[in-house]
Amino acid sequence: MKIVRKLYDWVLSWAESPYGAFALFILAFAESSFFPVPPDVLLIALVLGSQTKAFRYALICSAGSVIGGLFGYFIGSTLWYSGADYSSLAVFFFDNIPGFTQELFESVKMSYDEYGFWIVFTAGFTPIPYKIFTIASGVTEMNPWMFIIASTVSRTARFSLVAFLLWKFGAPIKSFIDKYFNLLAILFTVLLVGGFVLIKYLV
Repeated sequence: MKIVRKLYDWVLSWAESPYGAFALFILAFAESSFFPVPPDVLLIALVLGSQTKAFRYALICSAGSVIGGLFGYFIGSTLWYSGADYSSLAVFFFDNIPGFTQELFESVKMSYDEYGFWIVFTAGFTPIPYKIFTIASGVTEMNPWMFIIASTVSRTARFSLVAFLLWKFGAPIKSFIDKYFNLLAILFTVLLVGGFVLIKYLV
């Protein structure tokens, strides 16, 4: 956890750099496949430093995350297995990426045939580790266009909402985002998915 904390502080340090926007893109890209620190950390710091650029930063963050998700998909589709067994890369992820366990990965993978789109959407909008799902999407050979659509909609919605709240309310909303945003994101996703399931059974 000390390592993660150091990475967290290092990520925040880019907010004071002229390369903050570029760092945001790279962070969002990396977090979608292997990096443990979410891009929201840097996004919040950058927007608080320049609220007029809030939606520009949200767009940069979204683009980096979606492209990074495609890299995670590539890892899953080409590098995850060595014959019938996990590759050394997969074992490295299980052993070294916080929250990326073999048990969780297997449970996610089993649900893809029927719920692939909603699984990716949920992971993209909520605090669930997105990288697990981008790689699982490649392993299960989810339709790449459905993967791109689910990733684009969910990641853009998440980062745009964070940017909007900061643009509208400024620094005072930061503590609210830190405490309650992820909970509200989960609640919103449950209601959205539940609504579609209800419609499916009623129509």
